[in-house]
Amino acid sequence: MKILDFNSKNFWKSLAEAAKPVMQLKDVSEIVEKVLSDIKENGDKALIEYTHKFDKASLTPKTLKVSEDEIKDALKKVPASDKREIKNAIKCVRFFHKHTMPKNWRAKNPHGAIIGENFYPIKRVGLYIPGGQVPLVSTVVMTATLANLAGCPEICVCTPPSPEGKINAHLLTALYFSGVKEIYKVGGAQAIAAMGYGTKTIRQVEKLFGPGNAFVMEAKRRLFGEAGVDLLPGPSEVMIIADETATAKNVAADLLSQAEHGSGKEKIYLATTSKKLVEEIPSELKRQSKPLSHADKLAKIIENGCFVIFVPNLEAAAEVANFIAPEHLELQVEKSKIETLTKAITTAGAILQTEMTPTVLGDFTAGPSHTLPTGRTGRFSSGLQLVDFMRRSSVVRYDAKSIKKARPTVKAFSKMESLDAHGNSLFIREEQ
Repeated sequence: MKILDFNSKNFWKSLAEAAKPVMQLKDVSEIVEKVLSDIKENGDKALIEYTHKFDKASLTPKTLKVSEDEIKDALKKVPASDKREIKNAIKCVRFFHKHTMPKNWRAKNPHGAIIGENFYPIKRVGLYIPGGQVPLVSTVVMTATLANLAGCPEICVCTPPSPEGKINAHLLTALYFSGVKEIYKVGGAQAIAAMGYGTKTIRQVEKLFGPGNAFVMEAKRRLFGEAGVDLLPGPSEVMIIADETATAKNVAADLLSQAEHGSGKEKIYLATTSKKLVEEIPSELKRQSKPLSHADKLAKIIENGCFVIFVPNLEAAAEVANFIAPEHLELQVEKSKIETLTKAITTAGAILQTEMTPTVLGDFTAGPSHTLPTGRTGRFSSGLQLVDFMRRSSVVRYDAKSIKKARPTVKAFSKMESLDAHGNSLFIREEQ
């Protein structure tokens, strides 16, 4: 693990270098540009060719969409215990986001005019669910549940198939329980292109959601304008703030948990006031990683992407956290200091309080969506929320009485901005 000291001369420069997002490779951009252009021009034909090239699956326009029989078969394959826990996770996510449901409102402004807002679900949304070797069932719960709760009439999902042209049974089960019926066996940048531009089989969506690899994110970035996009999250991040009350066992477990995402570009930070804790962690990492299925990869990610930051106090730790703006932030500190520290940190995607709240709870079931800003974008953006699946219209209604009160302001601004016609559009109503 790389060691940084808050009190060192070049600390902030070193931290900035450590937190710098991984640069996009030129070949990623070039490949995505070609894929988008090809899908836009050749539609389903190109989509099928790319699915065969990248996922080794041989499909036709008729087999691109998951059939009702395939969903029924998936439901039969998934054990009842797994179904129950998928439903429990959906229940927790719905419970959290119900509290964030925006409401239409009306009021009178200082002129006496009626003003307000109306909120509407986006008509057609497209969700990308990463699949392959690690089918992200939790991503279904954290995206499709919100779209369903928001009332989006059409929810289109794309997820990569196996070489046999199948979709993971647990993914299909979670989608079914989340109210999604329109599912396509398409992955990568080609899936984003298909939803963003539309093809004969997959109709264009109005907004794109979901995580993915560098190719998926680049495709979403390039398609902004053709369709809306939610976030452009990069490799997973976690930051743990720990004092002398934290245990090496818990901290090491959480470092390994986030390293397990496995892209090799994960960012893992430990800001601590305890040198004793840091001394104990290496042996814990070694002991805990031995029986894990991805032990070799975990060791490399910890070696290359884990930064230990010695801080003199928790105030300094908060300062560091606000600079990094971590995707997940764990506070493994004395309980009496939790709320004060939470108030001091204003840029984290998700804050997990006390040593009894590992990031995995937020990843799988707690309630808030695990689709969160990364690469320091938490300084100006937030995690996925219900309102992202909606749009708003402002409402304004004046009458003869309220127009008179607005007249001086309109007259002044028309003059300041040399926009006579603007002012006149109000004045002729006054005359009437």
